[in-house]
Amino acid sequence: MASSAPRRGLRGRRGECGALDQVIAGARTGQGQVLVLRGEAGVGKSALVEYLVGSAAGCQILRAVGVESEMELAFAGLHQLCVPLMGNLDRIPGPQRDALSVAFGLSAGSAPDRFLVGLAVLSLLAEAAEEQPIVCVVDDAQWLDQVSAQTLAFVARRLLAERVALVFAVRVSTSAAAGEHFGGLREIVVRGLHDDDARALLESVVPGRLDEHVRDRIVSETRGNPLALLELTRGLSAAELAGGFGRPDARPLASQIEESYLRRIGALPAAAQRLLLAAAAEPVGDAPLLRRVAERLDIAPDAAAAVEAAGLVEFGTRVRFRHPLVRSAAYRGADPTVRRDVHRALAEATDSVCDSDRQAWHRAHAAVDPDEALAQELERSAGRAQARGGIAAAAAFLRRATELTPDSERRATRAAAAAQAAFASGSPDTALELLAVAQLSGLDDVQHARQTWLRAQIVFARRRGGEALPLLLDAAGRLARVDGAQAREAYLDAIGSAVFAGRLPEHVDVREVAEAARTAPPGAQPPRPSDLLLDGLVTWFADGRVEGAPLLRAALGAFKRAAEDGDDAMRWLWLTWLAAGDLWDDETWHELTTHAVRSARDTGALNFLPLALGYRAAMYVHAGDFGLAAMLIGEADSIVEVTGHSPMAYPALLLMAWSGDPRAETVIQNGIGEASSWGEGRAIGLGHYLLTVLYNGFGQYQNALTHGEQAMEYEDMSVVGFAFAEVVESAARSGVPEAAVVALRRLEERTGASGTDWALGVLARSRALLADGAAADRLYREAIERLERSRIAVQLARTHLLYGEWLRRENRRVDAREHLRTAHEMLQGFGAVAFAERARRELLATGETLRSRPVDVGGVAEALTAQEGQIARLAADGMTNSEIGAALFISPRTVEWHLSKVFTKLDVKSRNKLRAALSDV
Repeated sequence: MASSAPRRGLRGRRGECGALDQVIAGARTGQGQVLVLRGEAGVGKSALVEYLVGSAAGCQILRAVGVESEMELAFAGLHQLCVPLMGNLDRIPGPQRDALSVAFGLSAGSAPDRFLVGLAVLSLLAEAAEEQPIVCVVDDAQWLDQVSAQTLAFVARRLLAERVALVFAVRVSTSAAAGEHFGGLREIVVRGLHDDDARALLESVVPGRLDEHVRDRIVSETRGNPLALLELTRGLSAAELAGGFGRPDARPLASQIEESYLRRIGALPAAAQRLLLAAAAEPVGDAPLLRRVAERLDIAPDAAAAVEAAGLVEFGTRVRFRHPLVRSAAYRGADPTVRRDVHRALAEATDSVCDSDRQAWHRAHAAVDPDEALAQELERSAGRAQARGGIAAAAAFLRRATELTPDSERRATRAAAAAQAAFASGSPDTALELLAVAQLSGLDDVQHARQTWLRAQIVFARRRGGEALPLLLDAAGRLARVDGAQAREAYLDAIGSAVFAGRLPEHVDVREVAEAARTAPPGAQPPRPSDLLLDGLVTWFADGRVEGAPLLRAALGAFKRAAEDGDDAMRWLWLTWLAAGDLWDDETWHELTTHAVRSARDTGALNFLPLALGYRAAMYVHAGDFGLAAMLIGEADSIVEVTGHSPMAYPALLLMAWSGDPRAETVIQNGIGEASSWGEGRAIGLGHYLLTVLYNGFGQYQNALTHGEQAMEYEDMSVVGFAFAEVVESAARSGVPEAAVVALRRLEERTGASGTDWALGVLARSRALLADGAAADRLYREAIERLERSRIAVQLARTHLLYGEWLRRENRRVDAREHLRTAHEMLQGFGAVAFAERARRELLATGETLRSRPVDVGGVAEALTAQEGQIARLAADGMTNSEIGAALFISPRTVEWHLSKVFTKLDVKSRNKLRAALSDV
């Protein structure tokens, strides 16, 4: 398994070495490569990594090693990898450069989004690879800090046309969460050697001739694990082996190998053991730092020679362990008192100016008793970590600060701050544990109120149903006595929770929550947009739509102005979107989602971008641009895959329903069932509404009516108003006029409170469905006129369809053809297949002859992928490759690669031809 002759390959690893050779070849030819080597400890991942490095002649090698004790330090692993490239920092776009500089502590600034940092790393690699292919190797990646793991996974999923290879070695059977970030990447599971290779390896290291029965037993017990074969037999003669070494042992091989290392470490002189422990506790491999530590610990220079002679570590320009298990054995096997002494020496030897956070971390590991001064230093480190975007690191610093705080009140305050940071970093279980610690101390009213709110927010984040409602109301009531502004926000959260809980009987009704929110303290003066939103929603739900509509319109206007002024108005997008939908306010939908997507792209906020893209995609579905909607949904899905956040199902289901996708019925029905189980009642109403749209498209009006009436059973926000219009149509077509009249009356209340052209256009069309003669004709024309002034093209097309159907039944075939032809062209162009087929059948019934053409749901050339189509649109709008790359979180070289394919598929030779080419398909 030695790496001294990599070109000869490794024993029994022909397939793995071949794959690594392909990785190098691909990177050299500009085809970005990613590979995960996944296997148990000692199975040969590190040897394969060394084979890769030895085979990469002419490439720049970047290395990082995950270290268990460094998992809490934000960007530690990423910094290891990127240090050699920092000379190219000035060559990447300014916002990316600034984000990376702040992340690495090179400059001060607001906390950068970790995925803007990821884009900076991608750009840094792409720039450096222009000069020389780059091979990035990350060993023990399961122990990377969370931010580094997420960032590198983000980069790995975007390597396409760069001369870069990124290889991770990840240990299986570990509880470390970081290893989960690399799921879905191309991987090779590294297994033990086949028996023949394992026997040959064993015989090559065992002195003398080994009895074949003993040999076979050892091969079987080690399961061909190369390191186990080498280490468990080290220093033993054939006679000793035959005497019973290698007895069956049910413990994991990693434990057995680590114990073999412990035995070897234990045989070293005490000074050599302390030096090895210091090297294990100092994760950067800084040889000068280690020499300073050795001096402080009175370790003689000959200790290094003893450790090297034992084959455990190499001391060169960097300190390198023979295997990661040596590091863990040296650290875990050390006496706790000695370990604290070593951390204390490391803290004293670490530069307090350049590396104050790592110094504080070592001091924290050296501490035994509570220490307020050290707790304060950890608190300052947490602040610096949070400023760099390392919220998980901030949580870790604050957690240790909590443990070291002697005063109970301060301990409660720090525990609460640690809980807030843990929740923000995506660790709700840890946050709840810390809240429990905070509550052990006496809490004042302010602390109790804020901690109750945080606990409620954690519950709501886990399940968007009504489980969090009692907690949110309790928190809001407590906050009302100590912090009016936060109390109002907690009441907004409570209303939102009630909205999502919806119809499920075990939850408090949203009207009751709105009545409770009336007791909130007055808002600030001048009022914040969120204050106006709370007042509007309280009136909307408690007093009625007519009274609440003006207040909601004022609130939405305030949010739009805030967005235009560059203020962060995105905290409440999930509620403002629903409020605008209930007001049939398509302009607000457009403005809020335009700003949300732009803001998220500009700041690299990938935690928020999928939500913004989802709502923007829904806007495009209503506008009839199904192709762009599909592209945005695809982009959101790819980001969710990277971040691990919960996907947003609504936009995709909306698109499926309007497209007439044959899979939609099953998918939506399954969604209704799941929503019932997880307690999100609004999703049930939404599912029934979408099924109503789907069945109306197919002309299955009785099925549409059945689901529409179920959608009408509860006043689900941004659902029920749209359902009324669908029910009017399905009931009228099913011959159930009484159901249509009921739905129309409720629709009149909704649309009357709105007053937008969208609302009044749909109302006029719905009235026309129940009218006759000249009245119906006038109402259909009014509906078309109003909807032409809105952004809701799908409803305009459907109105042409319904008008055409009515005209045909009135025997006005020539007039009918005009509107049916318009409807058919619009619906087919959108990709609304089922509705377009309705229009086609009606046209045929008028005697029209139609030549069918394939429907392109993508909205662009059928051959273009979703990403190609989006890049083509942005390029046609005049954006440069760098701007497109920054917007879509890919490198400029990848943009260029995609555009070359777009030019070929569209048969154009320059960007200025793209717009015309896209409009022709």
